[in-house]
Amino acid sequence: MMAQVQYQTLSDSQLLAEMAVEALIDEVNLTPKPALVDRRGSGAHADLTLALMERSAKSLQPMFEAMAQAAMHHADLCLALREEIGEIGRQGEKAMMLATEGVNTHRGAIWALGLMVTAAALARAKQQYLSAVELCQLAGQIARLEDRFIPEQGLSHGQQVQQKLGISGAKLQAQQGFPSIVNLGLKQLKQSRQKPMKEDFARLDALLAMMTDLSDTCVLYRSGAKGLKRMQQGAQQVLDLGGSSSLEGRRALHFLEIDLLRMRASAGGAADLLAATLFIDRVEQSSFRNKAGV
Repeated sequence: MMAQVQYQTLSDSQLLAEMAVEALIDEVNLTPKPALVDRRGSGAHADLTLALMERSAKSLQPMFEAMAQAAMHHADLCLALREEIGEIGRQGEKAMMLATEGVNTHRGAIWALGLMVTAAALARAKQQYLSAVELCQLAGQIARLEDRFIPEQGLSHGQQVQQKLGISGAKLQAQQGFPSIVNLGLKQLKQSRQKPMKEDFARLDALLAMMTDLSDTCVLYRSGAKGLKRMQQGAQQVLDLGGSSSLEGRRALHFLEIDLLRMRASAGGAADLLAATLFIDRVEQSSFRNKAGV
């Protein structure tokens, strides 16, 4: 109730930015995530901590708000909007790197969540109540517009893996309308919520569902095809055994984490998509309440 009262005092752009930051903080605090930063520790990351990830998330609030404001200003899907949020994202990344003293914490999340925030703001500008799936589709349309002002720079770790192995990465995932979120993460989140379990278990199941199929470039860069195969098969095994809320599922999750830690394989790409999933789920629920006059 307190969160709803707080939301009512915010503008639409502030509200969406707040929701995006909350999604990032919820994702990093979700425990136990296999080999990822959570409340237990740093997972497979020697340079990351929970406090650092939270500080990084909060540093992105002005960026998300600026993206939402840009979308509401243009009020339509166009190249000018795509290029404006691209520049806002680059400046947001610089602010993030300052806040983290040079550690790359949320670069992938800036891309995915930035598109989602922009899509949600466009919908609000048009007074449309879009479902989470429709928001993914609109975000995909935005991503398919090519930003002419992207500066030339060295390949990221993910891009190096994509080039070497010929796989699709975060850019194509977005341009296709985030199929991992629509077909796996969001679907599993809603299915798990229908069972008598805590919300954290439903969110863990959503993460695992995306891990079963995603060619996570973070895992591939750190541990190659062997690590990716273990991640995908291990995540599927947890779900097959009843998910993270079941005793057998938690046991399988424990052994999966042991193996991923040994290989230093961290599903950072899946974690970014989980944050985006939590964001659009929150937006969908908020839009439903507004439509219903709650």
